[in-house]
Amino acid sequence: MTVFKLDIAQTVAVAAALLALGEFIKNRVPLLSRYFIPAPIIGGLIFSIVALIGHQTGSFGFQFYDNMRSFLLLVFFTTIGFSASFELLKKGGIGVALFLLCAIMLVCIQNGVGVALAQALGAHPLIGLAAGSISLTGGHGTSAAFGPLLEQAGAVGALPAAIAASTYGLVAGCVIGGPVGTLLMRRHGLRGPKLADSGAAQAAGSQTAPETAETNDDTILRATILLMVAIGLGTVLVNWLKDLGLTLPAYLGPMLMAAVIRNIIDWRNWLLPTRQFEVVGNVSLAFFLTMALMSMKLWELAAVAGPLLAILLVQTVIMFAFAYFVTFRIMGRDYDAAVIAAGHCGFGLGATPNAMANMQAFARANGPSFKAFFVIPLVGSLFIDFFNAVIITSFMSFFK
Repeated sequence: MTVFKLDIAQTVAVAAALLALGEFIKNRVPLLSRYFIPAPIIGGLIFSIVALIGHQTGSFGFQFYDNMRSFLLLVFFTTIGFSASFELLKKGGIGVALFLLCAIMLVCIQNGVGVALAQALGAHPLIGLAAGSISLTGGHGTSAAFGPLLEQAGAVGALPAAIAASTYGLVAGCVIGGPVGTLLMRRHGLRGPKLADSGAAQAAGSQTAPETAETNDDTILRATILLMVAIGLGTVLVNWLKDLGLTLPAYLGPMLMAAVIRNIIDWRNWLLPTRQFEVVGNVSLAFFLTMALMSMKLWELAAVAGPLLAILLVQTVIMFAFAYFVTFRIMGRDYDAAVIAAGHCGFGLGATPNAMANMQAFARANGPSFKAFFVIPLVGSLFIDFFNAVIITSFMSFFK
């Protein structure tokens, strides 16, 4: 077998080309855009299929530079830490706090059910995490971040399993959201506002991010400095705790330090380059996803395909029941709660864009819900990734 060994520059170049290929295909295949399949997933999967052909035929293979992925992972999780603002959580009011509670409850249930079913089906318990909140509430980014960590802990095939579960969740979340909202409306005799101005609802919900400065050299430099300081202090924290006998994932220290810095800045009312953090995080995630996917060993997925499918089907039923019986009741048992329940299906199985798509379709038919279009994007974009990462890490420490 011929093995092509790529250095750091060549690895990044291949990732960039695959990103461009993914964007090209996504823009020309409406189905991919409809279900919000990320471009890095498209390009990376195409390459991993090529690698699978080379492996199965014994003709060629690839060996990439992996250290770059580790740094991109630190950058991505550090930007998540900078989004964890308790001041914003307070401003969001009781609705944001209640939906965040719903989301955290679902994360714990998804992981508990996933681990229990994996053990019952004879699979590694961490495969259950791959089919839990890592891939469902978390999505492709969290899957690519935690998949290699699960494999290092002994769960062979965890990365392709998590990516496959994330893709399944994007579709399933869109499929069940509408029926949940419709059943709730019929069962409880709910009626939405007469003006189905979903565009206005969407606009109202989009204004959830704190004010950011104009993007220029100074704001980009400020964001870079804060990111590097948080990463540096976070790695010192992780190493110090390791010397004391407490082992934490490398990403957790920078993420926690970023959250501390963010809330100090909020307290002092200093300018925060929020938009710049978002851009850096998105770019880091895009390259990390592509590199993770193009390095994925699809042939390892066969061993866990059966248990994975069974777990995902059960998770879909649980999501339906949770949104119907729990989310709806906690959020107030009214029309807004029904819209949020429909959105939670897309949010809990897929991603925030899926939640928005569910709510837009539902609001277009039944009337707008300004509360729903405010609460879900705020929790999805600013808070749940932080809590999800902490909960996943806790589960991993128990089931290594």
